[in-house]
Amino acid sequence: MSERVYIFDTTLRDGEQSPGATMTPQEKVRMARQLETLGVDIIEAGFPAASDGDFESVRMIAAAVKNVQVAALCRALTTDIDRGFAAIKDAAHPRIHTFLATSELHMKHKLGKSPREVMDMARAAVSHAASLTTNVEFSAEDASRSEPEFLAAMCELAIEAGATTVNIPDTVGYAQPAEFAELIRFLLGRVKNSAKAVFAVHCHNDLGLGAANTLAALAAGARQAEVTLSGIGERAGNASLEQVVMALRTRPTYYNLETSVDSEQIYPSCRLLSRIIGMPIPPYQAIIGRNAFAHESGIHQHGMLKDRRTYEIMTPQSIGRAGTEMVLGKHSGRHALKSKVEQLNYRLTDEQIDLVFAAVKELADRKKQIYDDDVESLILENVFRIPDKYRLKYLTVLAGNIEMSPSANVLMEIDGKEAKVSSFGVGPVDAAFEAISKLTGKKPELESYLVNAITGGADAQGEVTVRIREGEKTSVGRGSHDDIIVASALAYINALNRMAKKEEERECAAL
Repeated sequence: MSERVYIFDTTLRDGEQSPGATMTPQEKVRMARQLETLGVDIIEAGFPAASDGDFESVRMIAAAVKNVQVAALCRALTTDIDRGFAAIKDAAHPRIHTFLATSELHMKHKLGKSPREVMDMARAAVSHAASLTTNVEFSAEDASRSEPEFLAAMCELAIEAGATTVNIPDTVGYAQPAEFAELIRFLLGRVKNSAKAVFAVHCHNDLGLGAANTLAALAAGARQAEVTLSGIGERAGNASLEQVVMALRTRPTYYNLETSVDSEQIYPSCRLLSRIIGMPIPPYQAIIGRNAFAHESGIHQHGMLKDRRTYEIMTPQSIGRAGTEMVLGKHSGRHALKSKVEQLNYRLTDEQIDLVFAAVKELADRKKQIYDDDVESLILENVFRIPDKYRLKYLTVLAGNIEMSPSANVLMEIDGKEAKVSSFGVGPVDAAFEAISKLTGKKPELESYLVNAITGGADAQGEVTVRIREGEKTSVGRGSHDDIIVASALAYINALNRMAKKEEERECAAL
């Protein structure tokens, strides 16, 4: 019998600390629901004491999901723990996650406290948390650089005080796999009450070893993996959920461990996250990258034609990607689209299918073949998108190698009212952005502009990602279209909408 590993997903907390990966409360709830569909055991929803916005996001997530534990991160302070529990108390399965540094470096220079004072703080914090809920996790921050005997004493103390999960983080990605596995074995043997708690690991990727250290720890006896989708997080990120889960699934006889994750929801989950935070999935990313199941070498192709196992250790379908293309076009019906949507592992209502169907028909009038990635892009654009303050109605651009400045005519809907303007620019994209800025009254600085082809061919859909700045405020937007100028305009407007949404939330919080 395989042993169970609990998957603790911290995409919405540690992952959101990745620069540029902030999400609105509504986007966090949408992501939490997808994580529930994915089958993770615990969602770390946020840090409620950090701000009123974080508190409200955690509260909304706690109310939105029912079949997964919801954890609130808290410092080892009574005020933090009370605030955290207030945010999750109505969750079906609430968890308080409190943490305190245990390395000499952190205790001396960050906390300014002696080891005895740190132990007293931990005991008080865990005891207070345990008075509110029986589901308490304690994390020893910077555990991999802590003195092992002191770390063991802290774990024992935390379990005595009521912790049911003890987390051993490699906070700065310093550990090496063999050494980290040895630390887990040492703690499981030295901590007298270790059998009364689940030992967890939380590994960062500063040396590119986040997933390797997590897997080594699981093989050594840890039974909870703290991970994020696509490995997003502080600095170089966290151990990647998809890499850890698929390593356990692909090598079952090596690890003899299993998770509750529905692996066919991995790719849809990562794609949704990518869409929400406005960061494309790198093509060479393990498991989920566009090239992860691509074979160009003649030798590889020959082997694949004989037996796909020659060069693929897992199937695209096993992570929720389609193995073969079923081409959709203008003559395809709703049943064909519904089948494709199900094949892509999205669960849409009939009304949402109708929205995507209309978008497919519109795209089919301009594009010869519609591929899986086209359909997925239309799903994300038309279904999983927050109602917008600004909306593009149409755009026409005049440009070329002639003695005149490129110009753009733009018709937009702003707060439900139509407005139109023409503008010039140094190029067609710049002209479109100038026109949009005139209509919206917003002139942010364009920090970055990235173009990516969603599918192949001259009629491929283009996906544009932009990052804009207005004073201290930044926003990321994405747009996709078979016309790259239109995709650019959609991305720019998406960024403006996200910035407007953040401003609206700040004004509401101030009332």
